[in-house]
Amino acid sequence: MNQTIEIKVPDIGDYKGVSIIEIAVKAGDTVEKEQSLITLETDKAAMEVPSPAAGVVKELKVIVGDKVSEGSVILLLESAEEPGLRTEPPHSGEKTTGAATAQPQHSAPSTQSFTKGDIHAEVVVFGAGPGGYTAAFRAADLGKQVVLIEKHNSLGGVCLNVGCIPSKALLHVAKVISEAEEVSHHGVTFAKPTIDIDAIRSWKEGIIGKLTGGLKQLAKQRKVQVVQGVAKFSSANSITVATAEGDKVITFDNAVIAAGSSVSRIPGFPYDDPRIIDSTGALALQDVPKRLLILGGGIIGLEMATVYDALGSKISVVELMDQLIPGADKDMVKPLHTRIAKRYEAIYLKTKVTQIEALPEGLRVTFEGEQAPEPQLYDRVLMAVGRRPNGREINAEAAGVIVNERGFIPVDKQQRTNIANIYAIGDIVGDPMLAHKAVHEGKVAAENIAGHKAFFEPLTIPSVAYTDPEIAWMGLTETQAKAQGIAYEKGSFPWAASGRALSVGREEGSTKVLLDPTTRRILGAGIVGVNAGELIAEAVLALEMGADMEDIGLTIHPHPTLSETLCFAAEMAEGTITDLLPPRKR
Repeated sequence: MNQTIEIKVPDIGDYKGVSIIEIAVKAGDTVEKEQSLITLETDKAAMEVPSPAAGVVKELKVIVGDKVSEGSVILLLESAEEPGLRTEPPHSGEKTTGAATAQPQHSAPSTQSFTKGDIHAEVVVFGAGPGGYTAAFRAADLGKQVVLIEKHNSLGGVCLNVGCIPSKALLHVAKVISEAEEVSHHGVTFAKPTIDIDAIRSWKEGIIGKLTGGLKQLAKQRKVQVVQGVAKFSSANSITVATAEGDKVITFDNAVIAAGSSVSRIPGFPYDDPRIIDSTGALALQDVPKRLLILGGGIIGLEMATVYDALGSKISVVELMDQLIPGADKDMVKPLHTRIAKRYEAIYLKTKVTQIEALPEGLRVTFEGEQAPEPQLYDRVLMAVGRRPNGREINAEAAGVIVNERGFIPVDKQQRTNIANIYAIGDIVGDPMLAHKAVHEGKVAAENIAGHKAFFEPLTIPSVAYTDPEIAWMGLTETQAKAQGIAYEKGSFPWAASGRALSVGREEGSTKVLLDPTTRRILGAGIVGVNAGELIAEAVLALEMGADMEDIGLTIHPHPTLSETLCFAAEMAEGTITDLLPPRKR
């Protein structure tokens, strides 16, 4: 039998007179259990109040702007079930990066006293990668006393030390080599390059040293205390760090988890053989193998393929999916695939490696799949099958922090975990595992700790493969639009009609935009070609600013440039293009 029940504001800690900033339902609506009813805003967070039972909304008792406290009646609900008891405060909204399906239910900040450790910090940051050092520096700039923990000798994390920065340095070397090779078709011939692997390695290490040294100086200038060692949580207010001088206990008022991710491994391979390397080993540049097999046709694997191909290795790539870089649209990947298929020894799609045997003469690899060859012998095998979050390596359960089955830590829009004084950012909170995402999350966490109202709500996060040619995309892809049944139109401009692309001898690229058929606003964009990673930022800004095709098409771009290809793609969508015949109006 249905009954009408009063839905009240649950326990929200010590907050009184909290403003309602959003009402998500109206009279007559059918709601599910745990569906959001209203959103409250305190001086430190936005919190959603979910329904404790399923039913039909009979009458709203509040309006936007009302101030409520625990026990205030929100609405009357006709329901066939008893409302469940709720002892924890409501959570703070949905996460935008897709890390976890369940949102964290915040436990109130710890009010019990605790014994301060060897070091006490207002804010402790767990990990000094781009997200971690950003959070630490921003918190310090906002007046907080900060401790930054890093297990490696230098700051910067994977990105600066064994990831983004060294890979781009080596990719620059590869670009110079390939450009010198290709300019011979235009009447200028250089001698075959002499590769001094030690000198290249030294130059790469010098770049890393400059950047990490700069971070060390910035930490010093901001009075951020850096502690080196392997850290694990010991409670909701303490972390134990194994340092060179022994264990140190660091207590804190607030913490930011920025512990990142690690290389994924396929079980059963002989990883003790030094000829099997991961991305860190590839960037160490120990030698240039004659035959190199790369497991994984994603961004990391193909960037390393670009480097070693230019240095002289015969490259083979094996990918389980039906295309390289599975996250990008096929038409964006096609120019890259066409180019490298001519240069590489082999590209095996819909294929997997089932066995690697370590033999004195090399690594014997057995394949399985649609394009599987006979067993092959390689000098080295690079494992580039992705990364996994480090959520299970930091003893988060000792702090009461939830870690899901994949190793991710769920957070809300303010980067809070289920423990109200502990935040998490970067790879450890979910895909995409990108440094530029972590940086913005780090600022959001630090600003909320300092009492600001900051939220991580990007409309898009761009992705770039620094291959040759580069591939960059943002917003909605065609693959996603088709899978989700989202209506869209497309404007596409081939670089074969770009004077700038022709003048640099790289006309294989293209630029496309996806737009809403009704509003004409940009939904997504993809660029493949030289410097695509530099060009995609304009499309990101256009999406964030709600630009339509006319806005982009009427924006005067310098000529001749590659940047104007985005303008031309918008003009193709609008039918105003003059550099090509405009597409027929449907």
